[in-house]
Amino acid sequence: MISANELNGVLGMMPAFATPDAIDIRATQTIAVDNLKEGVDKIIKDGVNNIATTGTYGECYNLLFDEFKTLAVATVDAVKKRVPLFLGCTSPNPREVIQKMNFVKDLGADGVLLGVPYYETLHLQDAVKFYHDIADLFPSLNIVIYHNPGNHKFTIPVAAFKELVKKSNIIGMKDSHRTTQAFMNLQKIVRGKISVFVNQTQLYPYYAMGAAGCWSTEVWMGPWPILYLLEQARKGDVPRMIEVIEDLGGVGAGKPVPGAGNKRPQEFADYCQVGPTRVPFVTFPEAELDKAKKRAAHWMELNKKYRPLVEAARSRSAA
Repeated sequence: MISANELNGVLGMMPAFATPDAIDIRATQTIAVDNLKEGVDKIIKDGVNNIATTGTYGECYNLLFDEFKTLAVATVDAVKKRVPLFLGCTSPNPREVIQKMNFVKDLGADGVLLGVPYYETLHLQDAVKFYHDIADLFPSLNIVIYHNPGNHKFTIPVAAFKELVKKSNIIGMKDSHRTTQAFMNLQKIVRGKISVFVNQTQLYPYYAMGAAGCWSTEVWMGPWPILYLLEQARKGDVPRMIEVIEDLGGVGAGKPVPGAGNKRPQEFADYCQVGPTRVPFVTFPEAELDKAKKRAAHWMELNKKYRPLVEAARSRSAA
């Protein structure tokens, strides 16, 4: 078990590395294990602090249970306890959540990434009860709350955290849905108990207000811009943070095509082989493909800009 205070930095939201036949509706084993292990090993060596699997970007909704098991085992094997690892167990069916968690509880991950059952909107008391029940059933697993109101049809209000902090194994949250005032109110409740990761472009100003770090899907095109941003946040260099965030918001940024479209740029980058988006998301307008390719090209330019700065800082620290 780890504590909330040990959970910080960059949380890499991992793709469910796909085989070429993942576009085929008849395919039953679409986890590209070798590419997964290579990508995970590379991103840890390059400096990402934490990894979480099978969120929306990791296609939690789109894997067969056997594929989920393959992904979970391969990821644990690749991470080798080098960074905190959270295996995503979110499902519209709470009994499937239990099925997944029973499988992962003894694999060696640090915990789970867990959103609420999402097919129908939950009542607040049922959402809190869900997290309490899971925390009690799996006391040896840490829980990082996966807060995604758009996909889960439910917003966890700040007041609910007065109940959620009562479970000591709920130690983190992936979030990006608070105003600055709401975030400050949240921190009064969760500080030291639940570490909150905000979106990469929110590290300023939320880091200074108590965010433990940021989550990112785009680190799988290369983590260097985000690692440099985190370094500036830790130093409190606001002008540099703003400069990096402006860079992140450059070519191809913005709302992706619906479905798995946020994975498309990573397919065209040169950092790791994430594979294609899975069926049914196989038809993309040419304009969206062009946007994805431009985003990948832009990110690769950012890697060239920021990697030398990150590595120079590491060399100075090691000297």
